[in-house]
Amino acid sequence: MKQTLLFTICLLLFCSTVHAHLGGSITGTIVNNTSEQPLSNVAITLKSPQKVIYTNTLGKYRFDKLMAGTYQIEISLLGYVRQTISVVVQEDQAISVVTKLLPTAIALSQVTILQPQTEDQQLISSLDIKLRPITNSQEILRLVPGLFIGQHAGGGKAEQIFLRGFDLDHGTDIRLSVDGMPVNMVSHAHGQGYADLHFVIPELVQNVDFGKGPYQVSQGNLATAGYVNFKTRSTIDSNMIKLEAGQYDTYRAVGIFDLLGERGKEKQQSAFIASEYSFSNGYFDNPQKFNRLNLFGKFHGHLSEATRLTLTGSTFYSKWNHSGQIPDRAVASGLIGFFGSIDPNEGGETSRTNLNAELVTVTPNNNVIRHQLFYSKYDFELYSNFTFFREDSINGDQIRQKENRHLWGYNGSFTSNLALGNKELTSTVGIQYRQDLTKETELSHTKNRVETLEQYQLGNINEINAGIYIDEFLQLSPQWTATAGLRFDVFRNQYENLLTTPASKANASASILSPKLNLYYTPSTQVQIYLKSGKGFHSNDTRVVVPQNGRQILPAAYGSDLGFVWKPYPRLLVNAAAWYLWLEQEFVYVGDEGVVEPSGRSQRTGLDLSIRYQLTDYLYADADISAAKSRALGETEGQYYLPLAPLLTSAGGLSWQGAGRYSGSLRYRYMGDRPANEDNSLVANGYFVNDLQANYSFKKQQLGLSVQNLFNTRWKETQFATESRLQTEATPVNEIHFTPGIPFFARLSWSLFW
Repeated sequence: MKQTLLFTICLLLFCSTVHAHLGGSITGTIVNNTSEQPLSNVAITLKSPQKVIYTNTLGKYRFDKLMAGTYQIEISLLGYVRQTISVVVQEDQAISVVTKLLPTAIALSQVTILQPQTEDQQLISSLDIKLRPITNSQEILRLVPGLFIGQHAGGGKAEQIFLRGFDLDHGTDIRLSVDGMPVNMVSHAHGQGYADLHFVIPELVQNVDFGKGPYQVSQGNLATAGYVNFKTRSTIDSNMIKLEAGQYDTYRAVGIFDLLGERGKEKQQSAFIASEYSFSNGYFDNPQKFNRLNLFGKFHGHLSEATRLTLTGSTFYSKWNHSGQIPDRAVASGLIGFFGSIDPNEGGETSRTNLNAELVTVTPNNNVIRHQLFYSKYDFELYSNFTFFREDSINGDQIRQKENRHLWGYNGSFTSNLALGNKELTSTVGIQYRQDLTKETELSHTKNRVETLEQYQLGNINEINAGIYIDEFLQLSPQWTATAGLRFDVFRNQYENLLTTPASKANASASILSPKLNLYYTPSTQVQIYLKSGKGFHSNDTRVVVPQNGRQILPAAYGSDLGFVWKPYPRLLVNAAAWYLWLEQEFVYVGDEGVVEPSGRSQRTGLDLSIRYQLTDYLYADADISAAKSRALGETEGQYYLPLAPLLTSAGGLSWQGAGRYSGSLRYRYMGDRPANEDNSLVANGYFVNDLQANYSFKKQQLGLSVQNLFNTRWKETQFATESRLQTEATPVNEIHFTPGIPFFARLSWSLFW
């Protein structure tokens, strides 16, 4: 009896296995017709039975368990001609097809909202990067809807960032990366999360992947307000030389050169090098003497049919003077002009060298394996004076912040697809590791950049962050999709204090678990509704958590979004969301003063709205509007404002593309008034600024005119409530200190392509 039962079970298993292998399959590859390089995230729609999938990082897709017959497959990607192909499938056979897509002009009518495509596919970002090519380094971050930046050190220092009711300083609660390599510097000499993107050559940015809120499981530390990953080009369309010249002794040169040519296309490989040099004296009364040099090289190609290797190397150096933040009273009294300075010896010097290697393999079962190794050598030295003569009435309060850093790490993941009846389950397991070693991270009192008067802090940092995550993407039905994820992070912080005798060394460790759950409902190709929820965190500076024996190393952040993507008309796309974010605790290290400022619990709520509209075949309009309410919890009435948190921002404009030789854009940026201190007694004034870009193309050449602050508005780009004392004053004064925004600034450019 037992033998008969065992035989029956084996027979049933055998039959089910045979049945599982019945039917044919279609394996396809999508490539660019010009470069022959694979195209990822291409929408592949099987007409009957209706099913939508997307090409992977190698441009491949696969349909299994198909009955014998002829199938219609529609292939679409923004910026390429949509194609429909017919494929004949025979029983128990695998059919392989290669499709080449032709580039075409952008049209909003091309955009469809498909399942299992989610809002995270960045429809808005895909449109913007094609309609508004980046022309300068500041425009890189402005590609993120609702994100504002401010420069308060003459262009050499990392920008101050504002997003979703946050004054993010230089990156405290936003995670920035380039090709998966981290940009943020933890436990930085100038402050936690410092993110300097100036090592990126703007013309090489191909795509921007971003998300607002703590909802993406692959994004860990600092991804509370959101994350941004800039992807550089894997191939170039042509060689290019670009020369720019403008007001204020401003000059820039860019060169991009293909190394493989036609030989590379035949092997589906590419290699190129690029370089950028910039110089400017700036619009300040004190000449800026700004210099920046960038070098970049990249190899991208197939080692085999299923394996792709990408190698990237870059180096960057910058040196500058800056006028710093000046007090309102000094300008009002006539002591200095609007573009003047109190301490003319402020400035800095920084460099970064990067190595990045990524290996991607697609298995015969269509699973994707990723390995990434990265390394950075980073140096930073900054001289600032925020309080002038408040602490030292004779020598002044100039400080030096300095560090030398080695950063390396690993990102790895395994993604598999599983059919559960008529449902699809995509599982990703990832591992991430990062280690930062700094030597002689310093905060000192200095004079004229030459003399060191007193060392406030000097030490070595060893910080490790290891994380593991699992992400599940489940298509519940043709209309419903869910993503669920769980992330676990471990931190180990070590600080060696070099100011003690002998040097003292201490450690602190902590861990945190971060769950995420997102739901998407797509009733038609015109609308999608989503609900996101998740827990995130930001780490605190090693110099803060080690003396506190590890308390509050990883305060949590809890957020949720309720929003929709809507395409009511073929040429109109709308994205809107209501959001909420609650932070458990923040201990912020203020690198300018070497102190810790605990800000307690906080709560932020807001609304985001993005609109993209194609007015004619060549004219496009866009607008992003963000409103936020930010409050410190547990504070008394009227004392709960979060300094510099933006309340209302908007950016948008008109873009002219695809109409023969002419292209360009007219844009605006608006930031409303906002509290500068906790009781709102000091207000940071808002601004409204316009920019213009106009291009004329002919015979593989292009002439360009770029104008910032078109109407020469007088505005304050960054503002702070600071207590300072001028040398002639008896007591300190607490008031607004600011960096003036750029006046009318015109640049001409000439580009040659071949």
